[in-house]
Amino acid sequence: MSGSSENSGSTGNIRLLSDTLAAAKAADRAALIAYLPAGFPTVDGGIAAIKAVFDGGADIVEVGLPHSDPVLDGPVIQTADDIALRGGVKIADVMRTVREAYTATGKPVLVMTYWNPIDRYGVARFTAELAEAGGAGCILPDLPVQESAQWREHAEKNGLATVFVVAPSSKEERLAKITAAGSGFVYAASLMGVTGTRASVGLEARTLVERTRATTELPVCVGLGVSNAEQAAEVAAFADGVIVGSAFVKRMLDAPDEAAGLAAVRALAGELAVGVRKR
Repeated sequence: MSGSSENSGSTGNIRLLSDTLAAAKAADRAALIAYLPAGFPTVDGGIAAIKAVFDGGADIVEVGLPHSDPVLDGPVIQTADDIALRGGVKIADVMRTVREAYTATGKPVLVMTYWNPIDRYGVARFTAELAEAGGAGCILPDLPVQESAQWREHAEKNGLATVFVVAPSSKEERLAKITAAGSGFVYAASLMGVTGTRASVGLEARTLVERTRATTELPVCVGLGVSNAEQAAEVAAFADGVIVGSAFVKRMLDAPDEAAGLAAVRALAGELAVGVRKR
């Protein structure tokens, strides 16, 4: 029931992404999806951090494209984005990050970005370069489905997944439109530990996953503010993938030096990898 088909003649890695998620499901576990911004703490340091997270046990990594006004991100990721931008990170550095992470690991690497940088850069150029770098796709949290036709045309042509975000506030009709247009997986966004109790928010996320699954055969992966193995196991019990971002970034920010930061994110990935296997 997914909308976009996979283009076997392209250079993008949507098939690798789908196969990775399917392999996790076959092993009766959720996939561990990590998020780290490109250029943080430096371009080389960010690439090393992604490799460390993969070494620790992440199945998939989302590379954030730092933005000057990351309105949907919390203060931890905003801080990392600011460091990357002050360091002069460019889209070319994001592509290099994807290329080197994929080449070193052979694992799926996506880009997560707001729409404005792509729009300014050029959709055709961005999708072609991301595919050439070995990227698996793009997560576009602020691109409305009804305005996404041009992006999806170029993404499909280049073998890239288009991952849309759904929220508890999404009505059934909108859920169906979003999931029909997307490919790769569906990103289900909720909150943990910010509003309400953890139990009630967990229930809300579980309900969102069930509602989303009623509209699609795509895997449904949840970003919930997970920061430890226990929370990862809680989400893995009902989701196809557990997405962790701020916890990794915070480990890097809190580290006294880059080597300590790499060790910290590698260790966290290992803890979370254990958690997603306790479903």
